Amino acid sequence: MIEIALYEPDIAPNTATILRLAACLGLTVRIIEPAGFAWSEASFRRAGLDYLDKAKVVRETSWAAFLDATAGRRRILTSTKATIPYVDFAFRTGDIILMGRESAGVPEHVHATAEARLLIPMQPGLRSLNVAVACAMVSGEALRQLNGFPR
Repeated sequence: MIEIALYEPDIAPNTATILRLAACLGLTVRIIEPAGFAWSEASFRRAGLDYLDKAKVVRETSWAAFLDATAGRRRILTSTKATIPYVDFAFRTGDIILMGRESAGVPEHVHATAEARLLIPMQPGLRSLNVAVACAMVSGEALRQLNGFPR
């Protein structure tokens, strides 16, 4: 199936919301460190509730470690700088949906390694959606295309 990867996330409640989403949908989340917050139950408690122990989490120690661990798989970046609407993209089993930092997105070297860069079309003049909302939208479309929702 697909996986979600969070590049150096910096807001714990957003990460917890994504972990909750992944737990409910049976997806793995790769956290590419360093994170901008202390990794603790307290930092995740409110948004993650009691779902966090059901989330499949892989903590990658660095971008290089993530690249090694996911070699041979497509990394699909969701970005406000992309041009391909996510609903026009053909997802494949094994894809990794890569989300950037809330505060800064991803650096250019990360953009360069993505096999595709996807955009969520929005009204003109608005910057971006919350990362957890964007993750849910793109993951949901990938699961819809792949008939991957839990039965």
